[in-house]
Amino acid sequence: MSKHEVSSIIHVSHVSKAFQKGKKQPLKVIENINFELKPGEIVALLGKSGSGKSTLLRIIAGLLDPSEGEVFYRGQKISEPVQGISMVFQSFALMPWLTVLQNVELGLEAQGISFHERRKRALRAIDTIGLDGFESAFPKELSGGMRQRVGFARALVVNPDILLMDEPFSALDVLTSENLRGDLLDLWHTKKTRLNGILLVTHDIDEAVEMADRIIIFHNNPGTIKAELAVDIPHPRHSQSKEFRQMVDKIYTLMTTREAGKGVAATRAQPRAIGLGYRVPDVQTSDLAGVLETLNEPENKGRMDLPELSEKVFLDGDDLFPLTEVLEILNFARVSQGVVTMTPEGVAFANADILERKKLFSKHILRYIPLAQHICDLLDQEHKHSLSEEVFLRELEEYFTEQEAERVLTVMIGWGRYAELFAYDFNSGVLSLENPG
Repeated sequence: MSKHEVSSIIHVSHVSKAFQKGKKQPLKVIENINFELKPGEIVALLGKSGSGKSTLLRIIAGLLDPSEGEVFYRGQKISEPVQGISMVFQSFALMPWLTVLQNVELGLEAQGISFHERRKRALRAIDTIGLDGFESAFPKELSGGMRQRVGFARALVVNPDILLMDEPFSALDVLTSENLRGDLLDLWHTKKTRLNGILLVTHDIDEAVEMADRIIIFHNNPGTIKAELAVDIPHPRHSQSKEFRQMVDKIYTLMTTREAGKGVAATRAQPRAIGLGYRVPDVQTSDLAGVLETLNEPENKGRMDLPELSEKVFLDGDDLFPLTEVLEILNFARVSQGVVTMTPEGVAFANADILERKKLFSKHILRYIPLAQHICDLLDQEHKHSLSEEVFLRELEEYFTEQEAERVLTVMIGWGRYAELFAYDFNSGVLSLENPG
């Protein structure tokens, strides 16, 4: 090990992970990830859903083995869960038949800590995380925020060196998550725990800016590190301050600029070309129409900064990015440097009535989404102009996992039905042409 590696608490070196399914091509989730967590740092891994952030966190936790590369904790290679690293999951993962106190004691019991010692440490952790008085309560008696506090207490009771957090606030309402983040930051800054580092996975840009000293931005398919930013804003950070908003704007720009490092921005004369194996985002046509209508409002003049649009349509980045991606692919909008701008085709869609919108959407998905055209072509070639969904699922499984293939086809069926390109019988799972020629 080099001095450089030993000086880090966590050192991730050339880590890749691919999942193999039978004899099919391995599905690469993350590729060649390199970064370090230094003592006294909170680092946020920020990216869209599906960018491999959670997979990487599980590799660091010793819960998954990398396909390539290595992870070191204080100079020692990680090949299994190690003492010193605790993890808080998105789901509360509490044992429903155990009380709060018993849930918090679980980790200590697994370590062979005596009853008296683990009871004392569990009570102290419960008090520290703000659950004093609820020791004998069962999970079903607690709110979502309180259940997640139990998760934090369970992670902290073992006096970890490093805390890994996998979107721990995403299942909570806005106010609850804001309060819990504030309490965790207070514990961190007042050094009420023995933590020397926190690694947070999130898709929430504001959350990353509020908490992190450094933000690592992931690109997806497969997950790679696209950019890294230091957040030099003093705590406590206020989400409406000029410095905070500037950082959020900068991140939106980085996350919507393609080919980072090659000088090629997202603006293109032609829509982005995709193939049959394109991972279609889970986007509703009504949401696409809503975004275009918002952009088309007179005061916006067909153009908005993404942070402003996010606030206007009440969607965070993880929900907004798939929408803008689809709008780009369908040639209804362009995204560049954190700004989304309608194309003439997008303006025409926003101004059209319901029937005309269906026609425009039909035209654009046939032209720009190869899977839509492929489904229509196969249906047209069949004598009865109908096929079981299994035919298309088998084809998609050449590109995706079984679960992902089902999700992609479900989205495409929804789009095709809206565009009146084909019909779908839910009970039989059969697709058929609406008006076969």
